[in-house]
Amino acid sequence: MTTTASASDRTGQFPFDFAPQRTQDADLLRQLNFVPGLKEVLALRQVHALEHATVWVLGQSVGATTARTDNELLGGMSTDQGFFLYGHVNIAQLRQAVREALQRIASGEWDLAVHPRCGTNLSVAMLLTAGLAVGINLALPRGPILQLLGLGAAAAAAAQLAPDVGSLAQRYVTTAIPFNLSVVDITVSHDFWGREAHFVRVRWVE
Repeated sequence: MTTTASASDRTGQFPFDFAPQRTQDADLLRQLNFVPGLKEVLALRQVHALEHATVWVLGQSVGATTARTDNELLGGMSTDQGFFLYGHVNIAQLRQAVREALQRIASGEWDLAVHPRCGTNLSVAMLLTAGLAVGINLALPRGPILQLLGLGAAAAAAAQLAPDVGSLAQRYVTTAIPFNLSVVDITVSHDFWGREAHFVRVRWVE
């Protein structure tokens, strides 16, 4: 997840329309264990969901159980081994938040997997803009004024569609409910670019 798009106060706008099965990823891995990198991809999707859920829990009002607010000072980046959390946070508070996030999302609060500031939304917006721009470029006459107006319309349409389409992409493509994750430890570490962050290390469990 990256801090890119505007924040929202809830994720329930796009509830899951099916019940994720607790063994679905483990079953898939057993059936297709010959596919290189499959376990890493499945783990990354689950870590991504846990990252989002943790950010939601950290932004939640103290003592609240349903209200969700987004702390825009927090951001994260997921790997198949765990996730980096950026921003000022007490490590004891983070440990509690990760445990709570994992318990809540695995117990049925599946909308915690979706976050409005996820980089998925930015990627979707870019793809939509490019696709609409190409389509409009082919459909409109070659005059520069019409082409510029068309590009503006494409950008505006993409901006309107991106949050909804991005949320769908998160639900079905880039995240999965972390039924197979167990938290190993949380340490202060550095990411690939040398930035300091807390790293929440996880392991895969059947």
